[in-house]
This record gives sequence, structure tokens and C-alpha cells, in this order.
Amino acid sequence: MQIAPSLLAADFSALGREVARVGQADMLHIDVMDGVFVPNLSMGPGLVSALRDKTHLFFDVHLMLCHPVQYIEVFRKAGADGVTFHIECGDGPEELIEAILACGAKPGVALKPGTAPEAVGPWGEKLSMITVMTVEPGFGGQKLLPGPLAKIRALKERFPGVPVQVDGGVNRETAALCAQAGADILVAGTAVFRAEDPAGEMAWLRQAR
Repeated sequence: MQIAPSLLAADFSALGREVARVGQADMLHIDVMDGVFVPNLSMGPGLVSALRDKTHLFFDVHLMLCHPVQYIEVFRKAGADGVTFHIECGDGPEELIEAILACGAKPGVALKPGTAPEAVGPWGEKLSMITVMTVEPGFGGQKLLPGPLAKIRALKERFPGVPVQVDGGVNRETAALCAQAGADILVAGTAVFRAEDPAGEMAWLRQAR
């Protein structure tokens, strides 16, 4: 199991220190929100750029935007290694995937809790990751909705080579549910960044069965 701490739960007054605290992670999950696609605003390319030389971690930039295509190259230049867009956004999946690949980043797609796995369509084989949202996107600290976990098996059967990530409400109480459903990567914000020992918390989450 890989662990991706969500920067949304970090102490924003000391982000450099916070990123250093989770240096044992497999990647850093960075939520970007436009206040329209989701009812919240957060983080831009300037923040990604400011943190890029503070860590070796893979940056997965999760674009919760109505029209992400215009920002893909901007975030790549800022330091994004992977760019994840929502299948429900207003831009075409094929256009987005090609734009992400063209700038040298790894493409990912995210599905809201109510979106069926079939929405991934024929583009799945081009993806580096599929994210199953287990909360309504927009705010951290929410409780995991178990229903969306059922999508994982369907996605892995259809795209066996594509890792599936769970995002939303992941902690010690819910990590086993995610693991049993077949998840490969866990996004954990509050559980990791609010822990006294983030490394120990990530080690615990990795062994969830």
C-alpha cells in the first residue's frame, strides 16, 4: 500500500516543515480548488513551485476545476509530476490526457462518489492512476463514504495495470476497508499531518489489511 498525505490538512503557516515531516510518504497529494467546481478555494502553482525544492516526493496535483486544461502546463512547470483531473469537469478527457502527457507529466482521473466507474470510458489505459473519491470533494476532514469503494474492483478488472487511489476520510478506522476493496494508494490528510508521529502513522496505514 502506498501513502499520499494530503497537503490540505497541513499547517499552512509552516508548509516547508510540514512537507519535511512526511518525507517517508510515497507521494504528496496537492488539492487545487477553484471555488466553482467545488465550494472551496485552495492552492495555486506558486505554492507548488515554492515547495518543489523542499522534497524529493512525487507531486500529484489534484485539479478540482471546471476547466483544468488551461492550467496543466502551468502546474507542470511549477513542479507537478502527476496531474489528476475530474471526469466530471467541463473539458474532454482525451484532450486533458494528451495535454498532460505532452508536457511530461503522468495523467490521472478522479471520480466523485456518485460517478459510475464506466465514466472512465476508453481512456483508462492511458492513465497512470485512477482516484475514487470517498467524500464529496472540496473539504478535508470528512467521514469516508463506504459505497464508492465498490468501484475499485470494477476499475481494476477493466484496467488491471492502473493503480487505484482512495481519497477521502482515510484513517486507522477506514484503511482496512480500502485495502480489502483493492486500493493501491491511500490519500490521508488529517490522519497523517495531525499525527504526533507522521512516519509511524504512515507505517500503520501501509500494513492495513
